[in-house]
Amino acid sequence: MAKPVYDLGEIPELGVLPERMLAQVIRKERYGEPRDAFQLEELPLPTLGPRDVLVYVMAAGVNYNNVWAALGVPVDVIAARQKAGETEEFHIGGSDASGVVWAVGSEVTSVQVGDEVVVHCGVWDPQDPHVLAGKDPMLAPSQRIWGYETNWGSFAQFTKVQDHQCLPKPPQLTWEAAAAYMLVGATAYRMLHGWPGNEVTGGDPVLIWGGAGGLGSMAIQIVAAAGGRAVAVVSDDSKADYCKQLGAVGVMNRKQFTHFGMLPHWTDDAAYGRWVKGARGFGKAFWEALGERRNPTIVFEHPGESTLPTSIFVCDTGGMVVICAGTTGYNATLDLRYHWMRQKRLQGSHFANDAQSAGVNDLVIQGKVDPCLSRVFEFSETGESHQLMRDNKHPNGNMSILVNAKRPGLHSLAEARG
Repeated sequence: MAKPVYDLGEIPELGVLPERMLAQVIRKERYGEPRDAFQLEELPLPTLGPRDVLVYVMAAGVNYNNVWAALGVPVDVIAARQKAGETEEFHIGGSDASGVVWAVGSEVTSVQVGDEVVVHCGVWDPQDPHVLAGKDPMLAPSQRIWGYETNWGSFAQFTKVQDHQCLPKPPQLTWEAAAAYMLVGATAYRMLHGWPGNEVTGGDPVLIWGGAGGLGSMAIQIVAAAGGRAVAVVSDDSKADYCKQLGAVGVMNRKQFTHFGMLPHWTDDAAYGRWVKGARGFGKAFWEALGERRNPTIVFEHPGESTLPTSIFVCDTGGMVVICAGTTGYNATLDLRYHWMRQKRLQGSHFANDAQSAGVNDLVIQGKVDPCLSRVFEFSETGESHQLMRDNKHPNGNMSILVNAKRPGLHSLAEARG
């Protein structure tokens, strides 16, 4: 007979389910700083639908979306789900995971119990007419991000996912490394390979903001794998070698420039002139870092408000500024003259579909993209790991949390049992 709850690291027989599980839980009354919002609780296991998969979580990745979940802003994720008709009064976050398939719904055929998997975070209703029509499911009305907009994420012993979210775990990776890359990696892959007419190809110069961060570290490697030439922007010269080791051909320190921020109004000749001088200086620095007088065919954006005017300015004619976030703010400005006269593309991008998630996973399996795992936490440190990210004190690259894996360095269920 199964135990009511299994201790962390106490691995049951394959497919045997307890009545309850341990989870790091956020509740509305605890909204605030992540170190306080996350608390260990026992909860019942989620109920599976026909296309759902229950994964025994070995390790989970740390992403900024669950800093937002802990704070309760800009979206109260619990209230949003309750408004949609769900009844749970808690949030189990976590949008990256590695683990083992432990149970499957009645209609699941793509994976089976015992498969070792990584999980991508794109979910949607398989009966959504948009999806049934064969269109990109990331544009479907039912699309959500698992472990943020949905409940039952990876900060628990078991997580509920849809069958199509499961991809083969790269066998050479430890559980903790396998949990670290999918959200940022697939997001970067879609940004660089998902927009026909502006996909990175051999020789393309690419400007990557935040090159030493989780997204940037993936983008540098994806550009290099495609034969492109990445120039990374960092906040400190000490991060330059890290970016070059990942494949960047050059690095720029953004703190050498003072023109960033919202664009001055074009009627203010003095202020606008100072901005243009700064933007041109930034463009010249890009040429020097690249080693050639060419503008970026793709600008990989996520700071937003502070940097978008410069990104549009320096982007090549017919090139693309692709953006997936607004970490410095959302109220971005641009000089439309440089946008329309040079026929540049400003493209929003959000996570990735199944094919794009598989694309980056294949690059990891082939050894062309490294997860850039920088630090591993214990399950009890879930709140602290997010607090580091909240306080911008996290290290370069990506972080992960051990859940059921007993220690770092394990690669398989068999090793975990041993």
